[in-house]
Amino acid sequence: MIIGVVDGQGGGIGAHVVDRLRKALPEDTEIVALGTNAIATASMMKAGANKGASGENAIRQTAPRLDVIAGGLAVLLPHSMLGEMTPAMVEAIVRSRALKIVMPLKSEGVEVVGLRDEPIPHLIEEVVQRVASMIRESNDV
Repeated sequence: MIIGVVDGQGGGIGAHVVDRLRKALPEDTEIVALGTNAIATASMMKAGANKGASGENAIRQTAPRLDVIAGGLAVLLPHSMLGEMTPAMVEAIVRSRALKIVMPLKSEGVEVVGLRDEPIPHLIEEVVQRVASMIRESNDV
C-alpha cells in the first residue's frame, strides 16, 4: 500500500501525519511526501517519509499511483493554502483512484458543518487509525 501525504506552506501538519503513520504502520508501508513546495516536502521527509517530491507536476504524476491520499481539506480546494494548491494539483488528487482521507481543517472561505470541533492532534490520530484499519483489511483479504 502506498500512502501519499499532501501539505504546503511549512509542512508542519503533514510532518505530524507522516510521523504518526510511520510509528503506527508496518515498516514496509510506503509513505510519499507530496509538498506544494520544497520546504513542506523536506519537513515530511524529515518526519519519516520514504520518498518526497514537490510542486504541481510531482503531485500530478504521483497522485494516480497512490492507494491513499491524506491531508487537510485544503488539498481539495483550488487556490487554497494561500494559493499554493493549484487547480491542476486538486484535479489530480480528486481524479486519483486513491481513497482521500482529509481532516476538516479551517480553510479561508469554507466552513464544514456537522463535524465536531477537534484539536489537530486528534484529527491526525483519526487519519492514522483509518489508514491502519485499511491496511489490516487489505492484509485479511
